[in-house]
Amino acid sequence: MQLIKDQHNSASTIDWQKLAQTLLTSRALDDLEEFELVKQKKVLYQFSARGHDMAQIMLGQMLDRKKDAVSGYYRSRPLLMSLGLPVEQFLQATMMRQGGFSNGRDIGVVFNQPNHDGACVLPMSGGVGAQYTPVAGWAQAIEYHRKELKNPAWDDAMGLVLGGDGSVATNGFWSALTMATTLQLPMLFYIEDNGYGISVPSSFQTPGGNIVKNLASFKGIHLLSGDGTNPEEAANLIQQANDHVRDQRKPVLLRLTVPRLNGHSAQDTQSYKSEERIAFEQQHDPLPKLQKYLFSHGLASKQDWQQWEQDAKDLTRQAAEAVDQQPYANPAEVETHAFEEFDEQGQPILQQQGGIHLERPIFPPASEEVIAEPGRINMVTAIRKTLDFELSHNNKMLVFGEDVGAKGGVHAVTLGLQEKHGEAQVFDTSLSEEGIIGRSLGMALAGLLPVPEIQFRKYADPAEEQLNETGSMRWRTNNRFAAPMVVRMAGGYFGCGDPWHSQCAEVKWVHAIGWQVAMPSNAEDAVGLLRYALRNNNPTIFFEHRKMLDHMWARRPYPGDQYIIPFGKGKKILSGDRLTVVSWGGMVHMCQSAIEQTGVEAELIDLRTLRPWDKDMVLESVKRTGRCLIVHEDNVSAGFGAEIAAVLAKEAFFFLDAPIERLATADIGNPHDPQLMEHALPNPDRIARRIMELDQV
Repeated sequence: MQLIKDQHNSASTIDWQKLAQTLLTSRALDDLEEFELVKQKKVLYQFSARGHDMAQIMLGQMLDRKKDAVSGYYRSRPLLMSLGLPVEQFLQATMMRQGGFSNGRDIGVVFNQPNHDGACVLPMSGGVGAQYTPVAGWAQAIEYHRKELKNPAWDDAMGLVLGGDGSVATNGFWSALTMATTLQLPMLFYIEDNGYGISVPSSFQTPGGNIVKNLASFKGIHLLSGDGTNPEEAANLIQQANDHVRDQRKPVLLRLTVPRLNGHSAQDTQSYKSEERIAFEQQHDPLPKLQKYLFSHGLASKQDWQQWEQDAKDLTRQAAEAVDQQPYANPAEVETHAFEEFDEQGQPILQQQGGIHLERPIFPPASEEVIAEPGRINMVTAIRKTLDFELSHNNKMLVFGEDVGAKGGVHAVTLGLQEKHGEAQVFDTSLSEEGIIGRSLGMALAGLLPVPEIQFRKYADPAEEQLNETGSMRWRTNNRFAAPMVVRMAGGYFGCGDPWHSQCAEVKWVHAIGWQVAMPSNAEDAVGLLRYALRNNNPTIFFEHRKMLDHMWARRPYPGDQYIIPFGKGKKILSGDRLTVVSWGGMVHMCQSAIEQTGVEAELIDLRTLRPWDKDMVLESVKRTGRCLIVHEDNVSAGFGAEIAAVLAKEAFFFLDAPIERLATADIGNPHDPQLMEHALPNPDRIARRIMELDQV
């Protein structure tokens, strides 16, 4: 290990020989892919890191703590190479062969690497800026593991996130910056400023094109900026950034200017750049600068360099030839790992990283038996009691969101939980739904159980990218990573409606990859479903209907601290043989009222969960009654009722005595005026009329 003193007499612990060898290997790999494998159609996505590579490799050498984590983007391969990942693994990814980082499921430049005893490479995203908030969540988890769980393995750890100059304009960047500075997290933002976001100059991303200058008055973060192509300057700045985060346990933003010595991707001709600009970038290639630096400081000879260069070419060529003989992934297995799966003995096939199930808490016994307490409670109280009990028995569970702390939530569901369990376990967040879900993802990967609250269903829209990142993670990493969490969100009609606070749109999360979806209609079911979600190894959307939170019909006796309802089990509210009514959430009580109003012997099924849903119960009932009415609050077009109808049309067709009917909200927003809302949504009278019509067919 060579030590070079900087101008401030602080030691820079860069392994210069390893740096040079890794850099030459990275260049050889870029050349092989771009000039041969892309043309041969053996690589379909290629993003060269030429120009970015030297500083990235230096950064990678700093990630030497047991619980460090890093997340980059499509141009971050050199950093991973510096962590010791083999060339063959990168080629397995880009050449879409079995193994690699995803078994051919994700593009080859989106990396991940589980690691419990060294730097963990968090699953990268194809979305610009999506990498920031999960790293902030990991950094917050570091502090929780250190301070609350007293785990020394997390001492001195940090989260490192890489982003280009274009990414500083994204919501994810600013949300993570807010979290890191207000919470004082051990997080290093590394901005690789090459002057372009594909073809758009950096001056379009931030005024003047320099994010550090624009953050000069930003509080709570140490700012560094310099030349990422000058070996000594880059090494010194990276060392300063690393030391500050490690020693001060506070965030740093380091911006280094680097050239992009190639197009955005292998298909990009860079016609938007002038010849002068391209020449300027070539003059600032860090490779010859590093070579000159090593020679002048006696750290390498010309013979050494030539040998390293040849070794790099031989290594990458041999790796490519070996990978080219390896099989592609089996298409028959591509549908696996959307959710947790089990082996032939019924044991779970656990992900390699993420979630509390790798070090599972000892939960109290659970049962589907109802041990009712005297009296009836509303759904607000039922959910609160369940959260309280589970918080008391799982010190890795965190409940958070806007206003969930001292206020107890805008719906009063978390009232008193912070006072009882402390601000570390129940806390408020900044007003950013992307930040709430993104940090949840990072926390889950760090072994915690996040229970974030989204105040209203519509407010989840800004977090949709992170919700999709979370749900698809198990599948796209081929079960290497998973981020189980329980996202509590309210919505649905109330005393009035409006397009912002009264939407359901639950079918979006049924359609999304990897999400379980629960929509309880009453307090008893809310307890059982929530407890199941909080102990499950899949991410869950737990929908708390606004109207049912304190509705008289939804009140039930508390079923006991042991009560649990496995997902995918519906409940028959009423029995009958004339027709089947299927519903969930805020429509179930209306359907019961309508059936009782008509006197028709109808069977009412409350699905309770939509992903998975109790197909067997519905099919059995419809095959017996011959008629089916599906009632839901979501819009009628492409609502979940259409999925149920499609299944019935295929699997119960010869048992039907009448067409399958759906009754749902018109294809509009939820109107504010109560009279307009009542007209737009299903109601007992309208449901009753449809039941009578269907009964007479």
